[in-house]
Amino acid sequence: MEIAMTTMKAVRIHRFGGPEVLMLDDVPWPQPKDDEVLVRVHAASVNPVDYKIRAGSYTVKDDQLPYTLGRDLSGTVELLGTRAHTLKVGDPIFAFIGVDRGTYAEYAVVKAMEMAAKPETIDHVQAAAVPLAGLTAWQGLFDHGQLQAGQRVLVHGGAGGVGHFAIQFAKAKGATVLTTASGTDLDFVRELGADEAIDYKADRFEDRARDIDVVFDLVAGETQDRSWSVLKEGGILVSTLGAPPAEKAEQHKVRAAGYRARPNPAQLSEIGQLIDGGQVQVAVARTFALADAGAAQTYLEQEHVRGKVVLQVADKT
Repeated sequence: MEIAMTTMKAVRIHRFGGPEVLMLDDVPWPQPKDDEVLVRVHAASVNPVDYKIRAGSYTVKDDQLPYTLGRDLSGTVELLGTRAHTLKVGDPIFAFIGVDRGTYAEYAVVKAMEMAAKPETIDHVQAAAVPLAGLTAWQGLFDHGQLQAGQRVLVHGGAGGVGHFAIQFAKAKGATVLTTASGTDLDFVRELGADEAIDYKADRFEDRARDIDVVFDLVAGETQDRSWSVLKEGGILVSTLGAPPAEKAEQHKVRAAGYRARPNPAQLSEIGQLIDGGQVQVAVARTFALADAGAAQTYLEQEHVRGKVVLQVADKT
């Protein structure tokens, strides 16, 4: 069913640029169709892809402006689309949505294949921090890296949004986890389960990491260049920051993969079960109000962030 058009607040860009181009606009509620639902957004995560889109360097083009930012959320079902649903109004969900819609808003349309039931043991702010970063970590380790129990993985940037999930997922699946982090984050990544925490400023990880099955690269650049040598023959370097050079992989007799995360409700549900089972903790560095989305992006882009940054959209989460 459709509802009478009601306006909501949404953070949009009308042109590309710095944080100053983010505008808090009054826009009509989106209308769910087919297997979609309208979700009241309680919280939305802030991710690097958001400020890349804002700057005009990722995916979104001029003809798509004005554009609502944000790719993941936690909230409650407000309205069902036209197909039969197992959900009902009021159900709590979390989701990683397509780039054609945004979550920096009071309401968002979510497709059935983008969402799962919100974990019961965490609040909406924590739940909003999970979908994009969590699926990025999961798919990098298991879909592309094919990480197995008993193998050794090196996670670069283990204290960040994706990295702190990667450490915990790898441990939950029985892998030995090495990670690079700043000196101030070594205790944090150890608490997450890292078997060996390497201060990337004080130590060369090549001197401490050997016979690695999977390098999970969240840094690129020089760090990636230095990572080939730590892989065992037949190992794989998986990067979230573009496809690593195939010739480097061939030279070192290893494999390489670059990828972008995709919505996957089954994987999101499994992540939620690990959270509810106490095997995965969600670290939220700071929360900001929806109207302060520009400050939130600046904080994420310029500061050394441990875990995730989240916009708290509803008063109570």
